[in-house]
Amino acid sequence: MKIGLQFAMPAEFHALPGAKDIEPFQTVSGVPFYHIAPDVIACAGGIGKVNAAMACEILCLRFGADMVINAGVAGCMTDLPTGALVVPSDYVQHDMDTSAIGDAPGFVSTVNRLEFPTWKPERCIEILRGMGVSATTGRAATGDWFATGTDRARWIRDAFRPTLMEMEGCAIAQVCCRNDTPFVALKSVSDHLFKDGQVEEYFDFGQALENLGKVLLPFALALQKETLS
Repeated sequence: MKIGLQFAMPAEFHALPGAKDIEPFQTVSGVPFYHIAPDVIACAGGIGKVNAAMACEILCLRFGADMVINAGVAGCMTDLPTGALVVPSDYVQHDMDTSAIGDAPGFVSTVNRLEFPTWKPERCIEILRGMGVSATTGRAATGDWFATGTDRARWIRDAFRPTLMEMEGCAIAQVCCRNDTPFVALKSVSDHLFKDGQVEEYFDFGQALENLGKVLLPFALALQKETLS
């Protein structure tokens, strides 16, 4: 089974041990793709929903990914500590809004849904626990906005009740939905929206990357075995 491991930023990909020494085997539409293990292909597709959707479609259609794992850092709406690992249970797209014509905020037409569930999040938590890794689950909200503790963020918190805020996951979930491809996400808390000094905290996300990088490939390989069995 082929796993597509998708990041937004090269720094997130480079958190994998030895990743800085791996050369891409192919570049498609400006996105480099890397073999990091048998039947595991990784890419850093870029920041934001369009970049994320494009890279995920390439993983699904060009490279035949049977499962896509989105990994990276994310802002936190709660008091989880920096570096805490979260397996999102589902995604919403907070900046999709056709409420003027009667839809609920976040409703995505064409696929006609508001929530995009991930693949067996509780089982993913169990797999991580079996690796000696503590993780929690919760909703993640995606949008093309570096979220800060403003009135807009408070509206998103009240409307969608997310644990995490980030910029790619729901786009990847939507592409996987349309390709009938199982989707998993693993995120590491980098910053806190309603904390003083949030931006400075974000730029000091070494601990978040370290916590993510050391467990991600073993987690992906465990999922590979899980879905093959």
